[in-house]
Amino acid sequence: MSDTVAKHKVVSFIYSILNDKGEVEEKNDSPTDYVHGSNENIFPAVMSEALEGASVGETKEILLPPDIGYGAYDENKTYRSKIEDMPPEYHKIGAEATFRDEDGKELLMKVMSVDNGEVFLDGNHPFAGKTMTVSMTVKAIRDATVEEIGSGIAENYKLSQSSQKVH
Repeated sequence: MSDTVAKHKVVSFIYSILNDKGEVEEKNDSPTDYVHGSNENIFPAVMSEALEGASVGETKEILLPPDIGYGAYDENKTYRSKIEDMPPEYHKIGAEATFRDEDGKELLMKVMSVDNGEVFLDGNHPFAGKTMTVSMTVKAIRDATVEEIGSGIAENYKLSQSSQKVH
């Protein structure tokens, strides 16, 4: 068993996402597991550039500009409406609504502001259009099982996803 991150290793890491001022925007102290070189749910830059060759306990950072991170801010994913045209449940900041486009694709939008008689909803990721820094600390490394290599999903990840669906 190798003690460094490499293809077909299950890597467990914790992370923080920082804005351009170095302030923590998101933090996860509960380890995230993935199969290195196989999981499309993790940014490719994280897998290939940042963690490749890292050891347990090592912290790596990677800069994620919008084009490889959270994408450009898209004005087409925003919506303004007169407050009287919106149901009362969308009159408060943080309320969420799911909309469908003409192709049937769903977009989750969040109420960002309610002022001047208008409700403003935004369906962009909160980090869209921003360059973020991801700081990751490797907590554990192990060989992936044949099943994990085939599916590209770490067993612990599958278990945590199914337990979240129950709640």
